[in-house]
Amino acid sequence: MRIGELAERAGTTTRTLRYYESRGLLPARRAVNGYRTYDEDDLRLLQQIRTLQDFGFDLEETRPFVDCLRAGHPAGDSCPASLAGYRAKLGELDTLIDQLQSVRAQVGAQLARAELEARAAVPGGPEPRCELTYGGEDE
Repeated sequence: MRIGELAERAGTTTRTLRYYESRGLLPARRAVNGYRTYDEDDLRLLQQIRTLQDFGFDLEETRPFVDCLRAGHPAGDSCPASLAGYRAKLGELDTLIDQLQSVRAQVGAQLARAELEARAAVPGGPEPRCELTYGGEDE
């Protein structure tokens, strides 16, 4: 298939495919007439790259998975380097989750403190009303 058909089937653009080719992730095969040619294996490569990018892998981090597919393995994640890539990404995600949980705890503590201070400022009075709005809607 030609580059336009591959781009359409993969849900991407020809520009993206040329970029992947320049980075060595997609093979650069040419027909006699000079047009780029691709096959179903190339589509599988692109699907693997897109799935990994959806998981948060950057383009270079997809390379071990692409190499695994190119080596003839039925899945891009069946090689040791791919498994190491998954482990590294899980480590990154665990670190981010820990950081977010810490920030959430800090924000929760600030909210609790602010609510106590607001109640103390107006004993027996109405609860303070926050004038901030979200999404353009008034409360």
